[in-house]
Amino acid sequence: MVESNLWLTPPEKKAYYFKKMNQSYNPQHHDRPPEEFADKVVQIKRVSKKTKGGNQISFTALVVTGDKKSRVGVGLGKAKNVSDAIQKAIKRGRRSMITLPLNKGTIPSTIKTKFKGALVLIHPGKKGSGIIAGGPVRAVAELAGIKDLTSKIIGSKNKSINVWATFKALSKLA
Repeated sequence: MVESNLWLTPPEKKAYYFKKMNQSYNPQHHDRPPEEFADKVVQIKRVSKKTKGGNQISFTALVVTGDKKSRVGVGLGKAKNVSDAIQKAIKRGRRSMITLPLNKGTIPSTIKTKFKGALVLIHPGKKGSGIIAGGPVRAVAELAGIKDLTSKIIGSKNKSINVWATFKALSKLA
């Protein structure tokens, strides 16, 4: 019986990195080119939990991710430090992506959605009017690629609730 020592030596790992779209590209990762996504951190909060040994402090980050071409997602991440929380939120946001049916840079119809304490009214805007919306709705609309939009939030002043309400409203269109 002939024994081979090939399995004893680890194979050589070669990774080729190319600069494309301001990101590094590694062909070992499923041979897919990286997609261009923009991320916007909407809110970072410090949260603490009482334990036997004292307070455990961690951070939550709410991030909106989009390609500015009709795809958008929202993610919430929690970790011991801010940068890890943001990275988790970006990953979750990219997993929760929805594709919107845009009509000449705006949404096709009016939407009215209630989510927890927030009521969101979103109307299609006239061409050239821009995004007439508050901060949370504006963040989602800009990263979704919507050019003209009018919106109103009634009820909650909480940024995270308003972002989730807007995302829920836009997901009704998808």
